[in-house]
Amino acid sequence: MKKTLILLTLAVLAVNLGAQNPKYTFTEASELNLIGKILEDTPNPYHRVDTVKYKGFTQKENLQVRCGAGLAVLFKTDSRSIALKPEYGYIRHSPNTMGLADRGFDLYIKKDGRWLYAESAAPSDKNPGKQLVIIKDMPEGVKECMLYLPIYSELYSLGIGVEKGSSLESLESPFRHRIGIFGSSYTHGISTSRAGMSYPMQLMRWTGLQFLSLGCSGNCKMQPYFGEVLCDADVDALVFDAFSNPDAKMIEERLFPFIEQIQKAHPDIPLIFQQTIRRETTNFCISARKKEVAKKETAARLMKEACKKYKNVYFIDCTDAADERQDTSVDGTHPGDYGYGLWAESIRKPLLKILKKHGIR
Repeated sequence: MKKTLILLTLAVLAVNLGAQNPKYTFTEASELNLIGKILEDTPNPYHRVDTVKYKGFTQKENLQVRCGAGLAVLFKTDSRSIALKPEYGYIRHSPNTMGLADRGFDLYIKKDGRWLYAESAAPSDKNPGKQLVIIKDMPEGVKECMLYLPIYSELYSLGIGVEKGSSLESLESPFRHRIGIFGSSYTHGISTSRAGMSYPMQLMRWTGLQFLSLGCSGNCKMQPYFGEVLCDADVDALVFDAFSNPDAKMIEERLFPFIEQIQKAHPDIPLIFQQTIRRETTNFCISARKKEVAKKETAARLMKEACKKYKNVYFIDCTDAADERQDTSVDGTHPGDYGYGLWAESIRKPLLKILKKHGIR
């Protein structure tokens, strides 16, 4: 009798331990539905641009376009927990962006028809390739999942693991159209807390429109080689955060040639430019304020001319990432999650109005 009780106790413990530490079956994320890519054909599926094919990038730009900002994996599973097994190339550690955004993963699950935040996870510095359990103890039933990839780290591989015996299938994208968005660190998502909190990603969840991010921190200066990428992109519209990085002189020199380069390849799609946001570093720094005022005035003047000169060119001049307290910045330049949400809200109505005009709903 005593022996039987001991065996039963051990069996119960084994079951409990199995439930607490399940075994996982892994599938490469790129074999599921990887969305958000502005160029579909890259040798590494987690790169946004094929840096062998496209030339001219600086060393930093080359690295940035190999990082997965704006990319997400869509899948469905009845597993009660989900594990990740990443293999990194470059891993970024920065002072003004949380590790969950720079090198981590951000999970959303659909509930009652909307994408609801579920969990985030990032690897340890000592063992970045170690298996991560991003979420556990979920209810039974099939969950529709969207997993954002790190915004500023390069992936060589990503395994998505579900408990043995559970299903894992690719999820058809509910997002409509292909809208490219080229921009600065703002578009890249610098200073966000999680990978899904840049303003394009917030807009995407709110509107159901697919935004394909080519955000490159510090490097959106209307360079012709970035123009080549945009010319080759299969897109229904292009949105630009083009006036945050260049100074007034560069805007003057590059804007019209850049528009003409893009329009030659995409004569019939809308090209929608945004004004840059007000930086809180200008509150007291006179030189910073002078520089920002000059480029905003130059952008407004030239875009007024461009909208008359070129067909299907638009300018959104109401871009804002601050509330009445003017206290949404993380580092004086970049908004936090709340500020990026304000940005997305400030452009949502004018952007949707322009897109609707071109049959993009």
